Amino acid sequence: MKLFSIDELAILIAEGNTDCVSIYMPTYKMSTETLQNPIRFKNLIREAEEKLVANGMRPQNARDLLLPTQELDEYDFWQHQSNGLAIFISKNLFSYYTVPIDFQELVVVTDRFHLKLLISLLTGDGQFYILALSQNLVRLFQATRYSISEIELENLPTSMAEALKYDDPEKSLQFHTGTPQGGSGSRAAIFHGHGAGNDDEKENILRYFRCVDKRLEELLKGQKAYLVLAGVDYLLPIYKQANSYSNLIDEGVTGNPDQLKAEELHAQAWQIVQPYFEAAQDEAVAYYKAILGTGKTANTIQEVVPAAYYQRIESLFVPLGQQKWGMFNSETSNLEIHSEQEPGDEDLMDLAALHTILNGGTVYAVKPEQVPGNAQLAAVLRY
Repeated sequence: MKLFSIDELAILIAEGNTDCVSIYMPTYKMSTETLQNPIRFKNLIREAEEKLVANGMRPQNARDLLLPTQELDEYDFWQHQSNGLAIFISKNLFSYYTVPIDFQELVVVTDRFHLKLLISLLTGDGQFYILALSQNLVRLFQATRYSISEIELENLPTSMAEALKYDDPEKSLQFHTGTPQGGSGSRAAIFHGHGAGNDDEKENILRYFRCVDKRLEELLKGQKAYLVLAGVDYLLPIYKQANSYSNLIDEGVTGNPDQLKAEELHAQAWQIVQPYFEAAQDEAVAYYKAILGTGKTANTIQEVVPAAYYQRIESLFVPLGQQKWGMFNSETSNLEIHSEQEPGDEDLMDLAALHTILNGGTVYAVKPEQVPGNAQLAAVLRY
């Protein structure tokens, strides 16, 4: 499974073609409701085909363009969904992302991919991760304020035994299963190193966590989202020794995460991460107000769009639910603004947000009344 990231965003933005298909669909992840997923999916693929034909493509060519989507229509795929599925198709590209966002059904066929609905995953208050750790199980979750989904882990050891079974024989971890007291019939893993001392056990756990961290470093490369640990008290400081991810939060969810459902982990992790989101946004607002009048702020669409494209924006506040239609010519820096959407137009608010993120800035998607200075949008400029 691919995570939607800044690198993925760059690939999608770079794809320019007369027939770029963007499909968004809500997905179910519980019991019999998952049976609705393939039905919705086929209806949306049919709608995409109809829009391609309406744009002048021959019916067979439209079917050929959409052919890669058939690989998704398998029972097992629909059993591992989150809140939403985003699919992007052109003659040069086929990508899809399972994400914790509740989409409305949408099919867009234009000369560029429609990416606005995914911006929240890359904004300053958009998402965070939860890493649930025990010696017997590793789970990674992608979450937003209102939702959570488990990420299918590939090439990552999901238990301590698996991580170390091919390790140096002289330092190898001895592992067997035993039945715990109480006669429950469930079997617990017992770990011990040579000498079975406390230091040996900690060293084994540290090596295990370094294996986990190495894979997470690859998976979360370039990400800025916060990471919250969940695990029993003695494991969390050991993982912090192994950690190389820059946005790991010091406080964690304590207790055995194997006994918690995803929703329970989410509720506890959100209590931890919420103040970080709020503090970062409050700090950005305060800084914007402090430098007003210095030439390092912008608050009109005419100023912000070119600044975003040319990598000048450090942080940007954009209003939720509002659009500003027009066209921006990057070669001439000419900007046209229209009162209503016209052929070839794009949402300039969306364009500014996408390029701010792509160029390493931070975007805060806020209610219109929360844009600093009651402006239509507000930016802190790098220069």
